[in-house]
Amino acid sequence: MFKGLGGLGDMAGMMKKAQEMQEKMGEMQDSLSSVTVTGESGAGLVKATATAKGDLVGLDIDPSIFVASEKEMVEDLILAAIKDAQTRATERSQQEMGRMAEELGLPAGMKLPF
Repeated sequence: MFKGLGGLGDMAGMMKKAQEMQEKMGEMQDSLSSVTVTGESGAGLVKATATAKGDLVGLDIDPSIFVASEKEMVEDLILAAIKDAQTRATERSQQEMGRMAEELGLPAGMKLPF
């Protein structure tokens, strides 16, 4: 029935590989929750910390920028720091997923999860 498919005809082996991959994906998702990245703006006046999953977990604002007349600038700096942290989180997540794909022997550049 599976003649000509070579190693792909081994359904039990494929199922085992799929289960291993699913377990590794679960482990990777859990680990991304504990990896943090920090984005910043205003030469470090505002720093936002996020998990590699993109969840914001901290915000550090230098008190020197709290001037009522500079409210809009402070808001812009906060947003910029959060966006920077989210970008870094996405990059870190992609790095970790790429590493896992490589460990599983998947082709380079293959996006996970499928």
